[in-house]
Amino acid sequence: MKLYRLHYRQKLPVSLEEAWRFFSDPANLASITPPGLGFVVTSPPQSAMYPGMIISYRIRPLVNIPLAWVTEITHVRQPTYFVDEQRAGPYRFWQHQHHFRAIPGGVEMEDLVHYALPLGLLGNFLQRVAVGRQLEEIFSFRRHTLESLFPVQ
Repeated sequence: MKLYRLHYRQKLPVSLEEAWRFFSDPANLASITPPGLGFVVTSPPQSAMYPGMIISYRIRPLVNIPLAWVTEITHVRQPTYFVDEQRAGPYRFWQHQHHFRAIPGGVEMEDLVHYALPLGLLGNFLQRVAVGRQLEEIFSFRRHTLESLFPVQ
């Protein structure tokens, strides 16, 4: 199994508590995901994030075909860290670490994603021609959207 890694950092002019409130609420995910992916949270809203929390989504990553995706929140250290891991969905393996650190003037947010694709050699080919690029576009969209939602004053 070939494991791929994504690593992003972004500074936001918000408090650690405000960053936590925004990113720990699954209802905000659709706003930072490109609209063309048709991302919808399908699980009922929860009052607070906790280890063991299951979140289900519907996404349309390829040719508008709907795909179910289920993640579990496996680790939570409020307000600095949480991890979601895929339990069912498009990847053979998916782990997304979210780190938040107070810095002068705001928060440094760090995303660390490890993922693997199914289908062996075909999955590796799809990574090179489509999946890697699509993930880069998703995180680029997210970066620009967050800059708009939380502009530097």
